[in-house]
Amino acid sequence: MAQRTDVLVVGAGVVGLTTAVCLAEQGLGVRVRAAEPPHRTTSVVAAAVLGGPALADPSDAPNWHPYETTKKWHEEGLAEFTKLAEQPETGVRVTPGRWASRPEIEDTSWTRELPGYRPCTAEEHPGFAYAFWMTLPVVDMPRYFDYLTGRLAAAGGEIEIAGISSLDEVTGEAPVVVNCTGAYAQKLAGDPEIRPMRGQHVIVENPGLDDYFFEFSRGPKPTSFVPHGDRLICGGTATRDDWSLEPDPAQTEEIIARCAAVEPRIAEARVLGVEVGLRAARPSIRLEEESYGSTRVIHNYGHSGVGVGMSWGCAREVGRLVQRAVRN
Repeated sequence: MAQRTDVLVVGAGVVGLTTAVCLAEQGLGVRVRAAEPPHRTTSVVAAAVLGGPALADPSDAPNWHPYETTKKWHEEGLAEFTKLAEQPETGVRVTPGRWASRPEIEDTSWTRELPGYRPCTAEEHPGFAYAFWMTLPVVDMPRYFDYLTGRLAAAGGEIEIAGISSLDEVTGEAPVVVNCTGAYAQKLAGDPEIRPMRGQHVIVENPGLDDYFFEFSRGPKPTSFVPHGDRLICGGTATRDDWSLEPDPAQTEEIIARCAAVEPRIAEARVLGVEVGLRAARPSIRLEEESYGSTRVIHNYGHSGVGVGMSWGCAREVGRLVQRAVRN
């Protein structure tokens, strides 16, 4: 146990771990408490391409914080991951990939400002109304979690594996508690706005692909595949209000079929595994503070499908709130 705990971070997914790293590197005594080790959280299942709504047309962005705020958080993450890509041990690399939409997009002017933008040829986006290339960081999450946990330990932070049933159980353990519990905040923080969004990925042997493919159409069956060395993560699904972590064999077959329609080599690839996780779907990211008696609680959850991309920007925002709380 640490000599002192200035901040207790609840949750060991990418948002919780990144927040803990930022706080520990500020010189604070940080302890992370989570029901599961980092490598068993939803975050490790993520295909982790840095993009999503924060890079999209502002008029179509989710009603989170003001668009300029979420854009700033994402830009901070983009800069950080681009820097991390210079270190091979982080599992981060910057690579081109295709982004595609099934519906027609009336105004595509916003896409031209995206990094590495180039329109796809007809052969490069079969069955999609609009597609383009973009160059972004892609994160191999198991390797990245090794990096984050090592960085946290080097800064003096600790991870404790223990479940809780309510935030009230831990509010007396530190002056500041940071709630990074994702979908489970529905129960732990009593937040009715957050809903689980079940996602299933199929891991196959990489048939020789170097570039990723990501469908940004809205709907429950977005198609994607992302290579990480000798394995390929194929997705996916987005089923609201489904808490099940059991793989669905029918969904596995459907995911492979959809990915193979874009890249035929995937059809014969050997299946290595199936992974399921619960995204934290919410109308807005919750990044705010409140008092639980004498304890300051800072909430940092509800990132839906952009937790990886928003992790550094939101962690630094929490850092600013914590420093203010410690000073007061």
